[in-house]
Amino acid sequence: MTHRVIVSLASNSNQKHNLAEARRCLGEALLHDELYSDELWTEPVGGSRPDLYLNQVVAATTTLDADSLSQQLKAIEARLGRTAEARRCGLVPIDLDLLSFDGCRFHLRDWQRPYVRDLLPQIATKEQQ
Repeated sequence: MTHRVIVSLASNSNQKHNLAEARRCLGEALLHDELYSDELWTEPVGGSRPDLYLNQVVAATTTLDADSLSQQLKAIEARLGRTAEARRCGLVPIDLDLLSFDGCRFHLRDWQRPYVRDLLPQIATKEQQ
């Protein structure tokens, strides 16, 4: 069975490289028919580091269920250097959040973030083309 998903990507460390690596990992076996938004630089919100975030969202399909996909997203984060120690220091090599699975929304606070609201319309436009 194929499911429609939206995933957010964010990094405040080696941002361009980490987003590229995350896209590569997502495309290896997890996501199909990916439509990525543009990348968007944003100021940190309430973090301990001044580093800018590079953000992106992707709409795609997957054959995984929501729990399995979430586990795989966390595995990619770990592979790209996301650790408890890094989190304590405010360092985010990569953050991958499942925002939507077959229309069911997750990470509800993230839907209110300006970058999500700004980037999602890009995906809708690409889907219509």
